Order: sequence, then structure tokens, then C-alpha cells
Amino acid sequence: MYKMKDVCEMTNISYETLKYYCNEGLVPNHKRDKNNHRIFTENDVNWIRGLMSLRQCGMSIKDMKTYMDLCFIGFDSINERKKMLNKTRDDLLKEIELIKESLEFIDDKQKYYDDLLDGKIEYQSYLIDK
Repeated sequence: MYKMKDVCEMTNISYETLKYYCNEGLVPNHKRDKNNHRIFTENDVNWIRGLMSLRQCGMSIKDMKTYMDLCFIGFDSINERKKMLNKTRDDLLKEIELIKESLEFIDDKQKYYDDLLDGKIEYQSYLIDK
């Protein structure tokens, strides 16, 4: 059994985040010790790691709850869970494309500035009237 502090260290999340997830019902199977402190099993820790991965993928708390509810259904909900994960994957791919476009913009802007500094092109501004 693990205490909150142990789980935070094992999963690299803050105490406040773990407490929030517990209060939101996202860690439904954890128990409490005789002093009413939360304690967690290895299964709880693995579940929390999964939650953190879903959150890192951009899944909302609401969707994480839906996903958890589907997990409680068991085998019969696997297709629904796959749909949720596919949507999350598609969202991530769109985000990757936006990041690529942003990097391209920055690279182009850096090249423009390098060309200005090297005297290859003349300075022009969209903000300053000549």
C-alpha cells in the first residue's frame, strides 16, 4: 500500500492533482487507512499513470470520467474506448500539424532576419510607414 506522497513521487504528479483526481472520482478504488488517509494499491498507481497519460494527450476530465465509466463496464465497452482513443489520437495529430506550421513560421522568420542582418534583402515593415 502506498500513501499519497509515495504515489505523487511514483507518478510525478503534484499532491494537489492527485487529491483533485481522487475528489473527482477518477481514482475510485483507493481506500483509507485507520487515520482516514488515502492509501493506494499497485493497481491504483497503474490506473493513475494511465490517467496522467490520457490527460497529457489532451483528454478532458469529463472525457476521462466517461472513459473510466466505460472501463467499469468491462470487455463490452472496448469498442467505445477505442473510439475515444482514436478521437484523442486524431486531435493530437491535428495539434502536431499546427506545431509544425508554427515551427515553419519561426524558421522562415529567422531566415528573413538572418537575410536582413547579412544585407541580402532590404528591411521592410508592415508597421512603420516610410
